[in-house]
Amino acid sequence: QVQLVESGGGLVQFGGSLRLSCAASGFTSDYYTIGWFRQAPGKEREGVSCISSSDGTTYYADSVKGRFTISRDNAKSTVYLQMNSLKPEDTAVYYCNAVLISAYGSDSNYWGQGTQVTVSS
Repeated sequence: QVQLVESGGGLVQFGGSLRLSCAASGFTSDYYTIGWFRQAPGKEREGVSCISSSDGTTYYADSVKGRFTISRDNAKSTVYLQMNSLKPEDTAVYYCNAVLISAYGSDSNYWGQGTQVTVSS
């Protein structure tokens, strides 16, 4: 059973930093993409950043490029999102997401429970 458990959210002032963690377990494939989405009140969920298991390729939304960094610790099965220079518009619930690719090419989508990030101005 795949589980994604986020931690590290909280309240921070404008310009501050936070590091989110996503501890993953139960993966049934070595091929996957894992990363972060966020959803602000009244807005749609949007992709923030992700990293590929195969070659470590990363993706960042334009709104966070240069401020956020995604990384992984394979030994701990954990993915991190280092968030610097935070802005009030970064306030949202952040969700860890994993897409696992099976040997047959099908994909399965998994979500964590979410962690709140609030940036005060």
